[in-house]
Amino acid sequence: MNLTDKRFQDADAAREHLEATRWPHGAVCPHCGSVGEATKLSGKAARPGVWQCNACREQFTVTVGTVFEKSKVPLNKWLLATYLMSSSKKGISAHQLHRTLGVTYKTAWFMAHRIREAMTPASDKPFGSGGQTVEMDETFLGTDPDAQAPKPGKSRGVKQMMKVVSLVERETGRARSFVIENYKAKDVLTVLDKHVSGNAHLRTDESKFYSGLGPLFASHLTVNHSKKEYARHGTSPLATTNSVEGFFGIFKRGMKGVYQHCGKQHLQRYMTEFDFRYTFREATGVNDTMRADECLRGIEGKRLTYRRVNEAAYA
Repeated sequence: MNLTDKRFQDADAAREHLEATRWPHGAVCPHCGSVGEATKLSGKAARPGVWQCNACREQFTVTVGTVFEKSKVPLNKWLLATYLMSSSKKGISAHQLHRTLGVTYKTAWFMAHRIREAMTPASDKPFGSGGQTVEMDETFLGTDPDAQAPKPGKSRGVKQMMKVVSLVERETGRARSFVIENYKAKDVLTVLDKHVSGNAHLRTDESKFYSGLGPLFASHLTVNHSKKEYARHGTSPLATTNSVEGFFGIFKRGMKGVYQHCGKQHLQRYMTEFDFRYTFREATGVNDTMRADECLRGIEGKRLTYRRVNEAAYA
């Protein structure tokens, strides 16, 4: 994709692209839900991009009911920001966005969070529903401000860090991550119970949290990382957590090299961003343009105010 493309330079071209992406079968009225029953208004009195529904007589634009609604930022800059965030493998900082888009840092920061909200998956289908292999693991980042400080003379451990549990569906490449409050079996197994189907072939490391889970799934195999075992051949599906470990590698490089610091109240949205890019990566047949359009299809019904951005969202 050429960044000088007209949709990134002209608000009208951006609106036409967004309409074609969101409404492939005709304009959809956000008020009554009718499809293809609206007429685009024209003439000097009509604002650009305004439609009127012939069913309920209400007027609307393509941004009504989306994360772009009521924004004063030109739509072409929204599309460019969406493309940059969707195509940057390890993310793009709000400072870089503000320089590239020509908006203030505060505006770029808020735009980035709105786009992350659009990346939230619409479906909550359990992982492994069709008998796929699901890899599950935990990782740790930064400092958890809510955690109890280590005892005097003791160094900081994983309990003092922010905690994340991630799932990767090996066959489809789908990823989903959850910020958990405590590093305890109850918290980890709650994610497992809510988001992994009993039909799944579960693959984990040797953590005691996962002991005794075999009867609950189609199969459950572990690898012992403490003994430098990373894959056990001769098992079907293969016993390894290399896919989810690879996902963590991308996530850690992005958080340390691009974003550098993330407050706990924002971590879930950052995880959603990395989940989205990993799920729709090139290995699954999706290029940068397709990934950006997939993000644009997710803007509907996800209004995000500045106040809500700062509200914590944990699993």
